[in-house]
Amino acid sequence: MTRNRAGAEKAGRRGEGLAALYLRLGGWRILARRVRTARGEVDIVARRGRTLCFVEVKWRASGSALDHAVTVANLRRIAAAAETIAPRFARPGDSQRIDVLLMAPGRWPRRLVNVWQPGA
Repeated sequence: MTRNRAGAEKAGRRGEGLAALYLRLGGWRILARRVRTARGEVDIVARRGRTLCFVEVKWRASGSALDHAVTVANLRRIAAAAETIAPRFARPGDSQRIDVLLMAPGRWPRRLVNVWQPGA
C-alpha cells in the first residue's frame, strides 16, 4: 500500500469511527462495521427499532470535496453488498434503507437519508 493510500485508509477508518459514534448518539445500535462481500463493502450496519440501515461513510479532507463524494456507481455497489448481507441482520417486518454520512474535519456530519433502498 502506498503512503498516500495508507493515509487515506487511516483517515477513512477514523471517519467511520466518528460516524459510528454519531449514529449511536442518534439512538442507533451498531450491528457491524466494514462488512465485506464479493459484491462490495458496507461501512456500517445499524438498527433503530424496526429500521435496518446500511451506512456508507465518505470522509474527505475538505467539505467542498464532499459534494462529489457519492456517485450512482457507489450506490449500486453498496446496494449490491447490502442485499448480500441483509439476511444476516434483517428481521421479519423490518424496513431497510441505505444512508450516506458525509464527513470532513471541522464540519458537522451531513446525513443523506434513504438514498437507495435495497432491491430497488
